[in-house]
Amino acid sequence: MKSWGETLGRGASAHFSRVGRLRRALVLLAAAACTAAALLYWRQQSNELTHRPLHNVYTGVEPQWTWICRNDRCERMLTSETTVLQSLPTCNMLCASTQLWPQPTGPVSLATAAVPIKSEGISLQVTASPSHDVDRHLHDAFALMKEDMRNLEKSISGENRRSDIGLPRDMLVRVAVNGSADPRMRLDTDESYKLILRPVANTLVVDITAHSFCGARHGFETLSQLVWIDPYAQSLLVLEAATIDDAPRFRYRGFLLDTARNYFPVGELLKTIDAMAASKLNTFHWHVSDSQSFPLRLNSAPQLAQHGAYGPGAIYTMDEVRAIVRRAKLRGIRVLLEVDAPAHVGRAWDWGPAAGLGHLAYCIEAEPWSAYCGEPPCGQLNPRNPHVYELLERIYAEIIQVTEVDDLFHLGGDEVSERCWAQHFNDTDPMELWFEFTRRAMTALESANGGKAPELTLLWSSRLTRSPYLERLDPKHFGVQIWGASRWPESRAVLDAGFRSVISHVDAWYLDCGFGSWRDSSDGHCGPYRSWQQVYEHRPWIEEAPMPAGVGDVLPWKIEGGAACQWTEQLSSGGLDARVWPRTAAMAERLWSDRAEGAAADVYLRLDTQRSRLVARGVHAAPLWPRWCSHNPHACL
Repeated sequence: MKSWGETLGRGASAHFSRVGRLRRALVLLAAAACTAAALLYWRQQSNELTHRPLHNVYTGVEPQWTWICRNDRCERMLTSETTVLQSLPTCNMLCASTQLWPQPTGPVSLATAAVPIKSEGISLQVTASPSHDVDRHLHDAFALMKEDMRNLEKSISGENRRSDIGLPRDMLVRVAVNGSADPRMRLDTDESYKLILRPVANTLVVDITAHSFCGARHGFETLSQLVWIDPYAQSLLVLEAATIDDAPRFRYRGFLLDTARNYFPVGELLKTIDAMAASKLNTFHWHVSDSQSFPLRLNSAPQLAQHGAYGPGAIYTMDEVRAIVRRAKLRGIRVLLEVDAPAHVGRAWDWGPAAGLGHLAYCIEAEPWSAYCGEPPCGQLNPRNPHVYELLERIYAEIIQVTEVDDLFHLGGDEVSERCWAQHFNDTDPMELWFEFTRRAMTALESANGGKAPELTLLWSSRLTRSPYLERLDPKHFGVQIWGASRWPESRAVLDAGFRSVISHVDAWYLDCGFGSWRDSSDGHCGPYRSWQQVYEHRPWIEEAPMPAGVGDVLPWKIEGGAACQWTEQLSSGGLDARVWPRTAAMAERLWSDRAEGAAADVYLRLDTQRSRLVARGVHAAPLWPRWCSHNPHACL
């Protein structure tokens, strides 16, 4: 017989054993609940990329670095020092800076969350269009944007795409154009646009509204800047939400390329136009001819290329010009094609006597060249030969027809040699001959343009745009592209006289400066190299503000905008990208946004991102700084 005490002990032991098992079960249940909650939280965070770095398993080449957003800047850390992993592009896009270029001029609201997309999942719906032509251009421009995104995707394998970022979202882009039925870039084109991006269920919806095709195209460009490749996620990412209201400060935002000193293949011109569009430039000023060569094979005057081109491999056919114009139109860019006259002509015009037209030009390849022109070879049209104006009318008509630009034209008109004309016309002041040539060239242009003068006809600043000849030019028809230094009195005199002007100051926006003279060991004609910071900070409309209207003879300044100029005495195919970009992008933001700030830290960060976008599009843009500074901007600024 068991004693009571022994029975109690066994009962107590069994009781405490059951309690222990229950306690262990509760602990395990609590642990399981905590684990489930943690997994649920982790999964939720992994489905949306936010500015907080992600814990993730990277299935590829193990990255060395991760970036954390601290104090509105991305700081680099070794992955071995943290459990989080975030790529530099994603950190840049989700940290404080907008990373848009050019900076929008209106209100901007950007989400700090991103989601994955695929280019194949992006579709277009045109909800309003004033014409079939605008509708067609919208679809074609959208196709170019999708092509840019597909090219981005080619940089990733797809096999190593992270699974924890969620499934790619579809994106519907809805566009409404309520305004101009003309898709061309015109002087009066309203380039404003509004973009709203938001998630709707499992789809991202983008609404772009504009008053012109060009405005909507700028909306496409901004949308493309909200998308980036994450090399760690191996996916395209896009901000989950955004609202952007935007419009340019100046309506002429150009880039000039000289293809006469040295020839550039069509592919490089197309790539340059694409790069211009990435910064919302709108005018490709094509300085196609000069005294060195005439590479344009015009149907109206094929002899010019026959006698003036460097060779059969250095000619632009009219079909090629049409292809360039077509690409430019889809990028919201007009092609301003300049055949310079009356100076800056050469052997291309030497066939007149053999054709029974008399001398079309004088002083062709005259020696010593320094007595007749700024650089060899020399040449100048014959201002008293009527066949010259007949040829110019045919040339101008073909240019207007192929470019489809009839409201804006560039006559050239600089650096005329008075000595050349004085030798052949000693009965007349060469300056009077120059003025008479300009008047007759303008008459030829009006005839070529259906009897109507373009709204704005540009001349280069020159002796003709100084007093007393400036007062004889009609500011209703003529404008001036001011290439002289910003501090030169004659540069300001054009503005003070009320002429519509395009700024291309040699001391700020001439990109060929700083490489020395090709003729000797001197520093060249235009001084030191213009850094992107100098390009960006040039604001002559502020630095040289005019006196109030009505004070003396000063009129309000009429600045249409500006253009960076790339002359090519020392540049040819293969070297263009790094010479032009990102400096021209810096000017593009100045002309679009014109923010009061100079080259501040935010500008460095955003331009570095824009430079990366250009590189991703195949543009070999020069770096802003060592790559270490891209990785550690907080230490370099």
